[in-house]
Amino acid sequence: MATPPDEFSIAANDRDGRAHLTLRGELDLATAPELEQLVNERLDAGQEVVVDLRGLEFMDSSGIRVLVAAHARAARTDTRLFVVRPAAATAVAKIVEVSGLDGELNIVDDPAQAG
Repeated sequence: MATPPDEFSIAANDRDGRAHLTLRGELDLATAPELEQLVNERLDAGQEVVVDLRGLEFMDSSGIRVLVAAHARAARTDTRLFVVRPAAATAVAKIVEVSGLDGELNIVDDPAQAG
């Protein structure tokens, strides 16, 4: 019997004046609104946001939509959104590559590179 995927979670920490959001589990239609609300609140408050994808096991188009919308919102609110590249050779890394997100968003290899 296959083990179920980890439940989705977001660990939110403020470091260096930025909101660091570390994602775990699956980012999909059911869980994307939670991330969207948290990112929007931080961006609207004028805070830079770092979204760490390294702990994700799965991401669908809902997750892509949240990241693209957050990137646009950051530009409108005169702040920045950084995305930490998912672990190499994973399904999430493939989705980021195939969707073209790596050419559109501020993607970094490590949270320390944000900024």
